[in-house]
Amino acid sequence: MDEEGDVKKYFDVIDYVVFAAMLIVSAFIGVYFAFFAKVKQNTTSEYLMGGKTMGIFPISMSLIASYISGISLLGLPAEMYTYGTQFWMTLVPEIFVAAVMAYAILPVFYNLQITSTYEYLHLRFNNTVRLLGTTLFLTKMLLYIPLVIYVPALAFSQVTGINLHLVTPVVCVVCIFYTTLGGLKAVVWTDTIQTIIMFGALVITVIVGTIKVGGVQEVWQRNQQGERIEFFNMNTDPTIRHSFWTVTIGNFFYWLASCSINQAMVQRCLAMPTLKSARITIGILLVGLWVLVSMCCYMGLVIYAFYHKCDPVTRGRIHKSDQLLPYFIMDTVGDIPGLPGMFVSGVFSAALSSMSTGLNSMTGVIFEDLIKPRLKRTMSEAHASLLMKIIVVLIGIICVGLVFVVEKLGTLIQAAGSIGAITAGPLLGVFSLGMFFPGATSEGALVGGFLSGALITWISVGSQAQIGHGRIRFPQKPISVEGCSADWVAEYLSITLSSKASAKPVELPFVLYRISYMYYTPIGSIIAILIGLVVSYCMGHNRNKEVNEEAISPMVQKFLNRSKPGESNIDLKAISTDLR
Repeated sequence: MDEEGDVKKYFDVIDYVVFAAMLIVSAFIGVYFAFFAKVKQNTTSEYLMGGKTMGIFPISMSLIASYISGISLLGLPAEMYTYGTQFWMTLVPEIFVAAVMAYAILPVFYNLQITSTYEYLHLRFNNTVRLLGTTLFLTKMLLYIPLVIYVPALAFSQVTGINLHLVTPVVCVVCIFYTTLGGLKAVVWTDTIQTIIMFGALVITVIVGTIKVGGVQEVWQRNQQGERIEFFNMNTDPTIRHSFWTVTIGNFFYWLASCSINQAMVQRCLAMPTLKSARITIGILLVGLWVLVSMCCYMGLVIYAFYHKCDPVTRGRIHKSDQLLPYFIMDTVGDIPGLPGMFVSGVFSAALSSMSTGLNSMTGVIFEDLIKPRLKRTMSEAHASLLMKIIVVLIGIICVGLVFVVEKLGTLIQAAGSIGAITAGPLLGVFSLGMFFPGATSEGALVGGFLSGALITWISVGSQAQIGHGRIRFPQKPISVEGCSADWVAEYLSITLSSKASAKPVELPFVLYRISYMYYTPIGSIIAILIGLVVSYCMGHNRNKEVNEEAISPMVQKFLNRSKPGESNIDLKAISTDLR
């Protein structure tokens, strides 16, 4: 481990070669599907849906890569190191998320065969609700993609010494290049290769790190002594950042929103030839998430076990806990040729896949929901394909500019969760009104979604502001510096003791700002549903309207059992009478 006089380790030539190879392969895939593949990406169906002929393996790998972003690779180890293992329990509700998605939600989208998930809101409600959903989605992605870009730039800066704002444009140019040229097929196949790289880098890092510490038993023992092992904090206080209840309840709603109604997810599932194959990809996605998230979490335990006597953040070797993993890589295996390059390639791969997925899905939504319905005459396929490529470039440029804002946020995991919840909860609520409540009206969906979004935005922005000003602080697990050099420890103690003596008590912020960010999505969803149902009741619960049966979840159809054989519509008049 580093001491005060050690020279900081950086990339060597082989590491740069490995990293460059990953970028070149990604760019080449885009060129291949644009110019050399048998079926060119010059129609909207090919560009956005891959011609609906994609295989199970590449789609599964693409989904895994999209949801295990660089935020997970860097943020999860930092979370385990700083706050303990409670967040690991987010894996539990993902089983239920997969079941609900596969059998209650995905069949609706598949039967309707739509390109954009927000087309559903138009079919079920009206164009105004569709516009609300589209706006919420685009807002979320414009906030999320810069965070995804910032993560690999942070890691690259840590292991090369190059300023992260010089790295960011390079990452984005490569990603924009292959996404623009190759469409969905390029995105999916680069995701597949990048997932393999990411998995390989994680496996090697976990094995080497465990050996360096002294084995799995030693890793676990040191983390128990450091109070990191905590899976069942059953305290029901909603202001606790992570308890069993916040991570399981909160993550169920968050992942349901992120997977089941997310344009990126639905777009890939609809690229499958059958509903059965789409369900298989969801099962593979579940297994892949369990494996990769568990590896990331265990990596955090390994890092703590290695630095349990000399915390590198306190020591000043790194500035943020999110830099722990790249620092650990260079500190332990930096002398192994090519391994640091493979690791950073893995982080970049995760980030590139998330960014390319976001760009492709945003392009689909902008074209299908904002541009196409407003065209006075049909646009040719060639012109539509060119327009979508221009949209990808413009979105990418905007996202690069927003990276500068990301640096001001809190830890990666919390920042990503807070930003995502601004739109995840309201969107899940609106879609739930449409699929699970046949009596819900367009007025109810619109008012519920808008007010829910406003509430969660207020809470999330206020919370991040309080964190930024230091008024909200979360109790961290204990760290030690007793293994650091004696002179440094003496200097550190003198500074710490003097600063503690002059510290003033901090006034508690407004209670809603202190609610765990994990509860933002459940609150947003429930508020949207409740307000939507109240407004729908006042508007008559669709008594004189009929709704296409395919727009309602098959689980609800079976429960209500109101449709007559051979009919394609639900008798909402009868249902509304029962509800009243």
